[in-house]
Amino acid sequence: MTSAEVKENLLVALDTLRSRKVRSGLTILGIVIGVTSVISVAAIIDGLNGYIEGRIRNLGSQTIFVTRIPPGYTGLSRLPANIRARKYLQFDDGQYLMETVPSLAYATAFAQRINIGEVSDQLRYGNQHVERMIVRGVEPDYTNAVPLFTVQQGRFISPFDLEHSRDVVVIGQAIADALFPHTDAIGKMVRLNGRLYEVIGVFEKDPGLFGGFGVDQFAVIPLTNFHKNYPEIREVFLIASVRTDADVTRARDDIIEAMRRRRRVPHNGDNDFDVADANFFLDLWNQLTGAMVLLTGVISSIGLLVGGIGVMNIMLISVTERTQEIGIRKAIGARRADIRVQFLLEAITLSGIGGALGVLCGALITFAIRALVPSIPATLSLLWITLGVLLSVGVGLFFGFYPANRAANLDPIVCLRYE
Repeated sequence: MTSAEVKENLLVALDTLRSRKVRSGLTILGIVIGVTSVISVAAIIDGLNGYIEGRIRNLGSQTIFVTRIPPGYTGLSRLPANIRARKYLQFDDGQYLMETVPSLAYATAFAQRINIGEVSDQLRYGNQHVERMIVRGVEPDYTNAVPLFTVQQGRFISPFDLEHSRDVVVIGQAIADALFPHTDAIGKMVRLNGRLYEVIGVFEKDPGLFGGFGVDQFAVIPLTNFHKNYPEIREVFLIASVRTDADVTRARDDIIEAMRRRRRVPHNGDNDFDVADANFFLDLWNQLTGAMVLLTGVISSIGLLVGGIGVMNIMLISVTERTQEIGIRKAIGARRADIRVQFLLEAITLSGIGGALGVLCGALITFAIRALVPSIPATLSLLWITLGVLLSVGVGLFFGFYPANRAANLDPIVCLRYE
């Protein structure tokens, strides 16, 4: 088929669609819904994937966590008895790992309070106060092990602060803005749960994941001071940073072996602790987004199926209404392939218009999400735009083939007699 014939068939297809605006519009709607859902959700997931990967890089791709309870535990369900019976980690376990695992650059312990219920921590300065925050006790190497916690003003906790259990605190940017909107925070005396602390540093701005808790909401004090003032908190976490020239997987195995020796776990016994690295958090995120992708796929499939059935229906009606036209075209020399291509092009045009509108609607939704909810960094990629268009064209081909083939196989004599 020549380009002139293709152009002529496209013009005929468009003219047919214009003559049946309502029916064509309803048919296109199903495809628009399917493609829009694919584009918009894919944009959200792509943006979030990039955002999560960036957060993990900031957290430290060479970082390994050691915890008593499994990482990712939300507290919504009761832990099994064997996990509840595990011994607590100790403050000096980090130093032990540094001495026994040569591939580690840093290893440190920390503990924290997160109270957002009936009783909450309070940080006060004059008439200003902050309640929604996390109080964490750390050691001097904490910022080296977790690059996300970078001091912008002042300094971080020193070995002297740790050794003497000094009442000093490093606060997040949001806390500093709330307590000291018009003055420098460094050197000011604040009350943390009624006890005086000197502000020695302010972290770089970090609002957190999806507007939740981030570095902005942290108040960090020496681990020894934390233990002295909050002895009831026994949960201790370890965080280790692997040297850049070392293998993370090998270092993880070495940490497990060292902790088993440290905690005297029998050679045939299960670990009484959990170890996680950046890949764990990526896998956890992929599991969460996998459910979203599956749900989107179901919704999109329903929309495209409805649209495809509509395409088939409108093309079958078109074949019936244009039976005499088909007979005339065959009588003057049109081949079966010409008739088939003509109706296939009409089906593809119909679904292609729906796909283009779906891509446009998906793009508008993506930009609206970025503007209205900045914490969800939706990103529109060329891959999904192309896939949306190809998907809509594929629907036209699949559901348009039967009507097109039926039209091509009509007997020209019967067509000319049809009224």
